[in-house]
Order: sequence, then C-alpha cells, then structure tokens
Amino acid sequence: MSSINWNDILGWSQDELEDLRFVAFSYIKQGVYETALSIFEALTILSPSNAYDLQMLGALYLQKGNALEALRYLDKALELEPLHYPSLLNRSKSLFLLGNKNQGILQARQLEHCPDPDIKKQASALLLSYT
Repeated sequence: MSSINWNDILGWSQDELEDLRFVAFSYIKQGVYETALSIFEALTILSPSNAYDLQMLGALYLQKGNALEALRYLDKALELEPLHYPSLLNRSKSLFLLGNKNQGILQARQLEHCPDPDIKKQASALLLSYT
C-alpha cells in the first residue's frame, strides 16, 4: 500500500470523494460498468479503508463475471464491515461461480437467517440453484 496521501496532494476532502461515488453510482445506473469500475478503483486508492468502495468493486467485478476479483474485494470489505449482508450474498455468489460449492452453500445458509427479507430470498434462491 502506498504511503502517499493523494487527498492532501489533490487538496480533496470527503466532499470530493462523495462526488466521485455519486458519479460512479450514476454510471452503474446507466449500465456503464467499466467506467464505474475505474472510478471505484481510484476511490480505493484515495480512501483505502472505505468498505462501501470495496463492496461496490466486488459487486461490479461479479457483474462483469470476474468472480475471483469480486471475492478479493468482497473479502476486504467484509474485514471492515463483517455483517454487510449484500456483500455476504455477493461473496456466496462468487464462491459458487468459482466452483467452491460447499463454501457457497455454507455462506448462503447463514444468510437465510439474516433480518433482511430480500437477502433471505436471494440466499434461498442460490441454494435452490446450487443444491
């Protein structure tokens, strides 16, 4: 990890970082994933301990079919925010796509008990698909 503080060099505050996140999310809404991916990769350099940026990178890599990169970023995000249910669900999807069926099943079964009904439904659907 670089010891350069790019925010100081650029003269940026949290406001500029939030603006970048907004722009990246706007690209996601338009389906322009490659551009959003580039912005979120930059954000992980500018704000390396931001779980949201890591979660979004994981989700974008999963969307693009790169389950290994998705898993890498989702694991980093979950180190910072262990109970982020969408990241846990995406991690489960990544595991299944990588052929780690047993780990994917274990992760999805744990999510069947989470308080978010949408996550529960999606975890159940994953289990139906892979078991």
